[in-house]
Amino acid sequence: MQAPYLERDEEHDLAVRWREVKDQAALHRLTASHMRLVIALAARFRHFGLPMSDLIQEGHVGLLEAAARFEPDREVRFSTYATWWIRASIQDYILRNWSIVRGGTSSTQKALFFNLRRLRAKLSQGSVAVPNQQIYQQIAVAVGVTAQDVALMDARLSGSDTSLNAPVHDTESSTSDRQDFLVDEMPLPDQMVGEVIDTERRVTWLNEAMLALSDREARIVRERRLREEGATLESLGETLGISKERVRQIESRAIEKLKAALLRDHPDRATFV
Repeated sequence: MQAPYLERDEEHDLAVRWREVKDQAALHRLTASHMRLVIALAARFRHFGLPMSDLIQEGHVGLLEAAARFEPDREVRFSTYATWWIRASIQDYILRNWSIVRGGTSSTQKALFFNLRRLRAKLSQGSVAVPNQQIYQQIAVAVGVTAQDVALMDARLSGSDTSLNAPVHDTESSTSDRQDFLVDEMPLPDQMVGEVIDTERRVTWLNEAMLALSDREARIVRERRLREEGATLESLGETLGISKERVRQIESRAIEKLKAALLRDHPDRATFV
């Protein structure tokens, strides 16, 4: 970079001119003189596999944000203030573009993402091999997450994303994609159709069996058994003007009537399983 370093007084003067009168020339000199800082910080994140030019551009965005928020009256050097914004902008870009799966959604997860490799390398030093589980536990304590989170993040960092549409074998004759071998846990179409038919048939049988009940018995069964949130014995007793014990007795009798009606018309018990 050809831009010279700024003395404290000159830096303060440029920051004041930009903040008070929006002097574009002052902003250009202030940011240009700190591009070395942007490049140095971006170089620390080059091992994440993203283009260095993109990291520098994102760092420059953070530098401009720092210039917009900088308060020269606080007597703090601009480089000290801008470092946080540059690093934050680069880290946010990495989290958004390193993987198609969003990660580092919380501050602790973000700290784990950017420090896991360094901490793992530090703990793995020495001639004695340390078990992974022990390393995960120590990192979890240091960062403030669970050992399971550390293991999951380590697995994610150990390999890149793989497309489900990628061929299983890198040959021209291969016609199978990775997604062809995913196990579908949904029922088969014929099973789904069969369940719909069976459900409709059972509903019809139940409605026919309900005709054997009195109006009060049918109402209690519907309110207690056929609604998503069944009514309580007490609430039904208040509505019908009877005790909750009486409601329970009527319900029990109605259920026996329904069973008898269903078995009379459909003797095969297997149809209700």
